[in-house]
Amino acid sequence: MLLTKQTKRISSQSLYTFAKTLAGLTLTVSVLSGSSLASDLPRSTSDAPEKIGIVRFPTSCNEVAQPHFTRAVALLHSFYWAEVKNALTEAVKADPNCAMVHWAHAMVAMGNPYTWPLTGKALTDGMAAVEKARQFDIPSEREKDYVGAVEQFFKNAAKVPAETRQLAYQLAMGKIAQKYPDDIEAQIFYALALSANFNPNDKSYANQLAAAKILEGLLAQRPDHPGVSHYLIHCYDSPPLAQRGLASAYRYRDVAPSAPHALHMPSHIFTRLGMWDDSIAANTAVLNATREHQSRLHSWDYMGYAYLQKAQDEDAKRVLGEILALRKIDGETASSAYALAAIPSRMALERQRWSEAASLKLPISEFDFGWQQFPQAEAIMVYARALGAARLGKIAAAKKEVDRLAVLKLAMRDAKLFYWADQADIQIETVNAWIARAGGKDKEALARLRAAADHEDGTEKSAVTPGPIIPVREQLGDMLMAMKQPRAALAEYELALVKEPNRFRSLYAAASTAEAIKDSDKAKKYYRQLLTIANNPQGTHNETKRATQYLARR
Repeated sequence: MLLTKQTKRISSQSLYTFAKTLAGLTLTVSVLSGSSLASDLPRSTSDAPEKIGIVRFPTSCNEVAQPHFTRAVALLHSFYWAEVKNALTEAVKADPNCAMVHWAHAMVAMGNPYTWPLTGKALTDGMAAVEKARQFDIPSEREKDYVGAVEQFFKNAAKVPAETRQLAYQLAMGKIAQKYPDDIEAQIFYALALSANFNPNDKSYANQLAAAKILEGLLAQRPDHPGVSHYLIHCYDSPPLAQRGLASAYRYRDVAPSAPHALHMPSHIFTRLGMWDDSIAANTAVLNATREHQSRLHSWDYMGYAYLQKAQDEDAKRVLGEILALRKIDGETASSAYALAAIPSRMALERQRWSEAASLKLPISEFDFGWQQFPQAEAIMVYARALGAARLGKIAAAKKEVDRLAVLKLAMRDAKLFYWADQADIQIETVNAWIARAGGKDKEALARLRAAADHEDGTEKSAVTPGPIIPVREQLGDMLMAMKQPRAALAEYELALVKEPNRFRSLYAAASTAEAIKDSDKAKKYYRQLLTIANNPQGTHNETKRATQYLARR
């Protein structure tokens, strides 16, 4: 449903060109209808101007507090939590009676909606912020509505399921968007809630596309708004939709380059499209911009994945070395914990180093918050160990890891992490297939792995990861090759490449399988594609050598 008047559409390239031109200008703070403009407001930590996009959010805060509040909202749209808090601190100093400051603190507690459900202390922090806002005599009905909407998300969290509260918040924001059709922020926050509340098993992408329709309708009016471009990237962060997000990816990094997340987010689209150089460049910019661990770990995960697809193993090892050198991290986040488990697992599995995979250990064993808070993260490394053991034929060791996965799955269910519990089911199905294969039960192995591949294809990846640790569809091709069924294997590799384009391992497997069945057209196609993406391999790569030799003979 489009909640604003339909505006004239212009091409994505025109929007991109306009956004780049706009971002290059020196923007200044201005006051429009009682609302300050968040663009080049001075940062609390630097006198240099920052570029965080343009936001207009009038409130009943006094005129001294309003610029700080507006800056906070602009940063909120880029998930720059630490700087949001700094801006809100300045706002409340200027106006201790500004209730909307506490609404914004509740929004910070809500965190990244694409990693919901929210658990732990954040729920109590959010409700405390709502209650603090309620203590003030809020003069504006609109502001009361905003506070009431976020209250729906936190109220009775101990008793009401997360999905129910998330939907209640979405519906409340939808009502605000309808009630105040000229309030651009209401439209954007509603679109954010709508897109975050997607069903990972819905391949029609209904929520994402409905949210994108709202945001695309706002784009011509507000190409400089950080939330519009940011949330469009999330709406299109899936294989069938990714091409639609490319213009937003380029635009967002130019609209808000002072926010580390704006530098990283384009790599979500680049990864979906197999644009590895662009992903590496985007995440390098993040690492140059911040020392904050959450942003760096998430970027390292995407960067390490991209390096592996380009056969740049030394660079991937350097990324791994960075996280292994950490002794403590500043932040208790699911994305940080996920990256800590995923990066070493990718290094072993992508290169088919089964012994390395089987002996993996979680880095930073002594977290302040403990791994038990994030069972979905620990499960990644347990899965990697299980696959390594099973591929080596160590059935007892693999079964032991499957038992641990089962325990972690129960912990996920207890924590209401139902998406991740479903992912654990896929992991268990996959490992059991390889255990069956190691035990000589080929028919059972193939049936199990095909079911696991179908299961994985029926879900969507989480925003915390660039992709599966190793796609099950690709593994199905490997198993079929091991069973001397190359034509069937090639079909699976090609399906894997539709969902995960330009994957090094899938491309090489497809090319070498085509070569084995003497399909020279496909062999040449995939070998050429492999050498295009792995144009500067590091170390000894027999795969790129074989590709070069094959093409030279033809």
